[in-house]
Amino acid sequence: MRYILYIFIFLFASEILAQEFTVSGTLVDENNAPIAFASVLLLAENETIITGISSNESGAFLLKNLSANTYTLKITFVGYNEVLENFKLSANKNFGTIILKEGAEALKEVNITSTKPTLIKESDRLIFNVENTALSEGNLLEVLRSAPGVLILDNAITVKNSTPTVYINDRKVNLSASEITQLLENSPANTIKKVEVITNPPAKYDAESGAVLNIVMTRNLITGYRGTIFSNYTQGVFPRYNAGLNQFYKTNKINVNLNYSYSQNKINRDSDERINYFDAGSIDEKWLTNTNRNTYSKTHNVNLNFDYFLDDKNTLSFATNALLLPFFDYFINGKTIISDAENTRLYSFNVFNHSEDDKYNLGFDLDFVHLFKKKAKLTFNAHVTDYDYRRNQRVNSNYFLPDNTYDFSTAFNTLSNQDTQIFTTQVDYVLPLSDSAEFTSGLKSSNIETVSDIVQFDIDQSTGESTLNTANSNGYDYEESVFAAYLSYNKSWQKWSFSGGLRAENTQIKGLSIADNERNNQDYFKLFPTVNLSLEVTEKATIYTNYKRSISRPNYQSLNPFKFFLNDNTIVTGNPTLLPSFTSKYLLGSSLYDFLTIEVFYVDTVNTISEIPIQNNDNSILTFTSTNLDKRIDFGLDVEFYKSLSDRWFLYVGNSLRKIKEESLINNVISRQRIWSNYFICSNDFSFLKNKSLSLNMTIIHIGKNTQELQIVDPRLLTNVSIKKQLFNDRATLSLAIADLFNTQDFNVSYKNGNQDNARFTNLDNRYIKLGFSYKFGNTTLKTNEQTKSRAERERLEK
Repeated sequence: MRYILYIFIFLFASEILAQEFTVSGTLVDENNAPIAFASVLLLAENETIITGISSNESGAFLLKNLSANTYTLKITFVGYNEVLENFKLSANKNFGTIILKEGAEALKEVNITSTKPTLIKESDRLIFNVENTALSEGNLLEVLRSAPGVLILDNAITVKNSTPTVYINDRKVNLSASEITQLLENSPANTIKKVEVITNPPAKYDAESGAVLNIVMTRNLITGYRGTIFSNYTQGVFPRYNAGLNQFYKTNKINVNLNYSYSQNKINRDSDERINYFDAGSIDEKWLTNTNRNTYSKTHNVNLNFDYFLDDKNTLSFATNALLLPFFDYFINGKTIISDAENTRLYSFNVFNHSEDDKYNLGFDLDFVHLFKKKAKLTFNAHVTDYDYRRNQRVNSNYFLPDNTYDFSTAFNTLSNQDTQIFTTQVDYVLPLSDSAEFTSGLKSSNIETVSDIVQFDIDQSTGESTLNTANSNGYDYEESVFAAYLSYNKSWQKWSFSGGLRAENTQIKGLSIADNERNNQDYFKLFPTVNLSLEVTEKATIYTNYKRSISRPNYQSLNPFKFFLNDNTIVTGNPTLLPSFTSKYLLGSSLYDFLTIEVFYVDTVNTISEIPIQNNDNSILTFTSTNLDKRIDFGLDVEFYKSLSDRWFLYVGNSLRKIKEESLINNVISRQRIWSNYFICSNDFSFLKNKSLSLNMTIIHIGKNTQELQIVDPRLLTNVSIKKQLFNDRATLSLAIADLFNTQDFNVSYKNGNQDNARFTNLDNRYIKLGFSYKFGNTTLKTNEQTKSRAERERLEK
């Protein structure tokens, strides 16, 4: 009987311990009006948070799955006194109606500032925290300009001499290179938390991601509504305008974020070009061209994200990202003077080139996330892109005799179209094996179809009649399918840390140039390993090494054989026979005292895809066309210093010294370049005033003489300053940015090899002053979960 009694007591006690109770109540103000979205927390005796929730629209709250114990109920809401209630829970507890009383003084917004560093260096990435700095009131493109290791020249983004893949919240931005810059320039930076410059991306990223820029947006943690309106005025050569609205709303079941921005730009660009055409090894003609190009655009960006929390373990999300460019015109006015070897004028011509473009790029994502026990996670994504592009180009040239008297004219029109459909599916599984180990795997398939055509009509200047030019009319069909699978494993033990993975991709390509029946069919299977290994030698020193193999596929426009005429004798065209390039990167580095890193690297690239100006000395035509270089090798030394010199000054200094070797067979002549190049950056972040409401960022970048695609690029100096002032209890922000302070960002590019001798100086519209203003409304203490979701293949759409 005694043992039976013990068993009975044990079972009874176990039943009591196994019971789960609830705590509920309703929150109202002193006028008996319900208080929605108040924070309700349940604290243990040691004041640690057990669970929490927000009151619903009726002011009610319900905390579930609680065990018997002693707790403290903590209720807070902006503008009201805090409520603390100690109680012992042994059954379901209903507090009934709880009245929140207004505070004696209006409660101002509270900003919690941590002492986290502005920059963190890890073995495979550099994390650049920009939240609450002067940079956070510009746009995303301006933030990237100041991010360590990131270089933006003429709207082309590079990371340590390679083109990165841009992600936002770990979702790839599936836009072309030019569209990415438009998106980033039209997106506000006040919702950015940090920028991750991932120089050695893990296997979960596409094999094309030789380097990754992951822009991490701040996320909302509690329910409520928040909005921000913003506007910017920029004065360069011409004025530019940008304005937009961010709105975010969250309840216990849904997240909704809507972002809209509009920009109206007029951009100036001047260039001077020199070409020496040869005959029998000697200079036959000298061409000097001055070109002015003005680009007009009106751009709409719309980004909508909707998350629905089915329950604690399942989330369904829908996202759309739309870039609408209904107005994109540019006007090119050029004058070319042709002389003989003794500089005697032979003739000249003027060109007027007008192009009208419209572009629509619509992307849609559907995501599902399921959480398993022990923190395992399964995610599924389906993505669709619908891309539509139209261009109408008119070119007119007037030729003159040596004495500037009129000789004759030429004119032609081109109509071109491109329609692209992209569909991708992806599934990823994350399995934590322990507190220090994790296994990840995934599958992805993508299918791309693009149909393009161009028609050229030559115009008879005497009659105005149009004649179809069949030589410059064509159609191009392109299909690409990629199936990928990857495995990844991360492990930390004692002072060691390892992460490695293997990604396999099978690619099938079918390209057809209809007019000449030229086909480009490829079918290949490739493996892409990634390895990171680090050792903490002492508390102040860590050494690490990594390796990665990546691929770079040609974008669709580079494959498209259509001709785009800058004038009668300067042509930009694609190459349907392009092959993908493959890069292997090796790195050995050391991190010292948490503020200094030293790295040596070696990068070997085969079949580098490059756009090179090729002269035809027989008919005096210069063609910019994409080609595969035989090989390129980079090796060198990187040194970076990053430290808060005081609580108001953070300094980052970086220097990269590299040797660049390029080699390829161009027009049956071996072309080689060997050059040492240096890249230097110094970025300073300052905060002023007692409450640190005034902040300033100043960045200086010097790019030494270097080679790009067998062409020599002269040195450049970039200087940018941005200032931010918080106003109206931090609800409003006034910002000022000055770019290219000393007007030293313009550059000269030259190419000389065999019978190739050309150069061009480009004067960019990069010197400007920008004035911005933003204002927060709604519950400004919340943070937004703004995202931009897209897929991997869209950035290879036309430039």
